[in-house]
Amino acid sequence: QVQLVESGGGLVQAGGSLRLSCRASGTIFSLRTMGWYRQGPGKQRELVARITSSGRTNYADSVKGRFTISRDNANNTVYLQMNSLKSEDTAVYYCGADARSLNHNGDYWGQGTQVTVST
Repeated sequence: QVQLVESGGGLVQAGGSLRLSCRASGTIFSLRTMGWYRQGPGKQRELVARITSSGRTNYADSVKGRFTISRDNANNTVYLQMNSLKSEDTAVYYCGADARSLNHNGDYWGQGTQVTVST
């Protein structure tokens, strides 16, 4: 199995910055696309940003120019640098990965980390 552990969430004022991290561990045969998703109050989970193993990225329109996703393949870690945060960025942020392990080939999810942006 693959475990994803997020860190870096918290409370920040509007206009501030946070950096989220997500490290994958376990019996990993391949770690393909990794990404960040979020679910705000009363909303469905949505893609924020994702990055392939070769470094190709794509972002939700709402975060383009403010958020940057990156990854460290040697340490199976993906990051999300969030700048110019807005109140509408408040959500639980989930790390997701498309990976192959000993027993499963597909999607894995972290537990989520809360990001709260105050005005």
